[in-house]
Amino acid sequence: MSYTDYGTGARVRGEKAAVVTRRVADIARRHLESPSIGQLLFRLVNYLTGVSQEPLTIVELGTSLGITTAYLATPSERNTVQTYEGAEDVADAAMEVWRELEIRNIVPVIGNIDETLKQYKAKKTDLAFIDANHTYEATLRYFRQLLPSAVQHSIYVIDDIHHSPEMERAWHEIQAMKEVTSTIDCYHVGLVFFNKHYIRKDYRMRI
Repeated sequence: MSYTDYGTGARVRGEKAAVVTRRVADIARRHLESPSIGQLLFRLVNYLTGVSQEPLTIVELGTSLGITTAYLATPSERNTVQTYEGAEDVADAAMEVWRELEIRNIVPVIGNIDETLKQYKAKKTDLAFIDANHTYEATLRYFRQLLPSAVQHSIYVIDDIHHSPEMERAWHEIQAMKEVTSTIDCYHVGLVFFNKHYIRKDYRMRI
C-alpha cells in the first residue's frame, strides 16, 4: 500500500510530505493501539454517553486502520465519530473494517489534517483522541484548534505523550494551560479534563 505521510515519517526525510509504501501488516504493527487503550477509549465514551443528555460529538485525529475508531463508535449509534486521516489508501482500508463490523456512525475526513481540521466547526467536542502527527508543534496546534469546543464534561486524550522529548514538552504545556483543570498521565496516553469542579491536579496512573 502506498500513501502520503504528512507526519513524523515525512519529517525524518526532511520533507513536509512523503509517499511511502508499506504492507497493511506493517502499518498495523507500527500504528495500532494496544487493546488496553482501545478499551479505555470505549469506557470513556460509555461514561460520557451516560453523562450527556445529547448524542456525543467525538473526534479522532489519525484514523490508521480504523480499529480505534471502532472502539470510539460502538458504545452508542447515537454518537458521531468524526475521524481525520491524511492517507486515502489507509482510510479506504479503515472503511472496509467498519463495513465488516456494520458500524455506521463514523464520518471519515480524508486529507492533510493540518488543512482539513481548519474546517472543524463543532459547537462541542465531548471526546477527542489526538493520535496524528507526533510532533511538538502539531500536537499543540491540534489541541488548540479543538480547545474552543471543549465543554465542562469533555475529555481530550493525547496519544504517545512520552514518545519523545518534544511530545513530553507538548504534554507539559497542555497540562499548564489555564483551560485545563486536571490531567491523568497514563504513560502511553494522557487524559485532559476541563471540569471546573475538579481539584486542580496532575495525576499519574499506569494502565
